[in-house]
Amino acid sequence: MPSLKERIDADLKDAMRSKDELGTSVLRMLKSAVKYKEVEPGGHALEDPGVLAVVQTLIKQRRESVEQFRAGGRPELVREAFERALQDELQTHEIQLACLAGFLRLLTPWFVRQWDGRLLNIHPALLPAFKGLDTHARAIATGATQHGATVHFVVPEMDSGPIIAQAAVAVQSGDTEAALAARVLEVEHRIYPQALRWVAEGRVRIADGRCLIDGQPAATFS
Repeated sequence: MPSLKERIDADLKDAMRSKDELGTSVLRMLKSAVKYKEVEPGGHALEDPGVLAVVQTLIKQRRESVEQFRAGGRPELVREAFERALQDELQTHEIQLACLAGFLRLLTPWFVRQWDGRLLNIHPALLPAFKGLDTHARAIATGATQHGATVHFVVPEMDSGPIIAQAAVAVQSGDTEAALAARVLEVEHRIYPQALRWVAEGRVRIADGRCLIDGQPAATFS
């Protein structure tokens, strides 16, 4: 009989083959969140009971949401059901901080309020520049000389929360979207764990809509 991990891995692969909008963004977030999660040396995030439980619940909720959507249900009610199921699962496992990565869907103000000051996101641009999608292509198209990534607290307005950390990369002559994205991804992997560590250690304070790290304004790394 397949192990729990094997069943979840199979569910993830099956779901990623699906083209429905409701599932794809959730599963991207799951795969990224698992990648960012720190585990014991030699361990795997999907072996963590808490991660397994959350993944199971999200897959179940995704299937129910897709079924409701295809049956003609109202999309706003499907989104509310998903977020309330997610909130229940996070509370059950006493999660203190939540990190989005590749989530690609707006959360409702209700959910964001539950996680005020405890919900982080990483965005592939130097906010406030290039909010939204297709950031690398837009940076190249507008002739930007600097691009990068931003870790910020999530607020109801898209990509507008207080900035915890940023890292800049130079836009090079002849850059392609893929080449620029690869360099930005490298700094994403560096600043996201660092920002999470600062928040978890209580070193981040929000004052007048800006983040202070150990009492100093957030800096941009290069």
